Amino acid sequence: MTYADDIPTDTLSTKEKEKSQELDAVRRTIRGFDRLDTRYIEPQHYIFTVMVQGTYTYDHYTLRSIDEEEQSMTFASVGSMKVGPYFGWKWIFAGYTFTLGHSSFDKTKTEIDFSIYSSQIGADLFYRRTGSDYTLRNAKLKKGVDMSPLDDMPFDGIRAGITGFNVYYIFNHGRFSYPAAFAQSTCQKISCGSWLAGIGYTNNTLEFDHEKFQEEVDKRMGANVVKIDSSLMFQSAEYSNFSISGGYAYNWVFARNWLLGVSTQLALAYKKSSGTTERGNDRGHFYRTKINPGFNGRFGLVYNNMRWYAGLCGVVYSNYNLESRFTTNNTHGYLSMYVGYNFGLKKKYRQQ
Repeated sequence: MTYADDIPTDTLSTKEKEKSQELDAVRRTIRGFDRLDTRYIEPQHYIFTVMVQGTYTYDHYTLRSIDEEEQSMTFASVGSMKVGPYFGWKWIFAGYTFTLGHSSFDKTKTEIDFSIYSSQIGADLFYRRTGSDYTLRNAKLKKGVDMSPLDDMPFDGIRAGITGFNVYYIFNHGRFSYPAAFAQSTCQKISCGSWLAGIGYTNNTLEFDHEKFQEEVDKRMGANVVKIDSSLMFQSAEYSNFSISGGYAYNWVFARNWLLGVSTQLALAYKKSSGTTERGNDRGHFYRTKINPGFNGRFGLVYNNMRWYAGLCGVVYSNYNLESRFTTNNTHGYLSMYVGYNFGLKKKYRQQ
């Protein structure tokens, strides 16, 4: 196969020269995404990698009324642990995982997380459906009343889902390496940081069976001891938001081949919300738009000597939804532990 770069320019027509120049510009742009200052960052030496990774995921949901009683309840889903092998070729990485303890695992739960990092740009895509294996971890339903009988109460009347993506730009990409901390594809040689800016979209859904929740509370607390505020009597809610975010990330090289990376971003989201509510015997719908806050953060502890690598990685996302009658906060994330091996030395490193 012959490329435009391989043809002498004096044999090309004007249109062919213009096309060749356009292709060169595209190639330079693509290569620019991974342009590095090698005083600070050591590029990957190998073509292939194999890795074993274990990932624990978690999900918390808090509902809070906005009234004098200020009732609140926090639910936590049963965390899942997945383990599996991965194989990588250049920037393509794929694998298979299976869930440990699957006999008690809610099979309606779906979790898909995908991230890709270059020197300049990072992207996260996520799709989560939590199932119905929640436990009540904290409840404040009436002042002066002991809520301990409700501790760790199983509750399958709440379901939540989140779908979305975040894309962010790394300003100091020549000297600061996001992949060194979160993709193990480069090595940070000198400590360095960078400002980040991004955009994102998320869609949150929430279903809450408040009648079933009231029944469970009555069983444990006694009838008519505690009543759920009418502002929390909604059947479902859905939030769609577009966000802009900004933050800072830093890679600390505290020993040879060791790295601790931390990244935080705060977001402001233009949020559209809709849902079905109930007040007394009346049911209705609400539609609102608001500006709401959000947060995402991650850390990575990595040992990487180019041939072998191992480490820990944690990611957390938190979204706040503020309504006139109630608020919700969904916090979800994962913690991964991995060990891997690189092989297939690149040609330019074979003679070194």
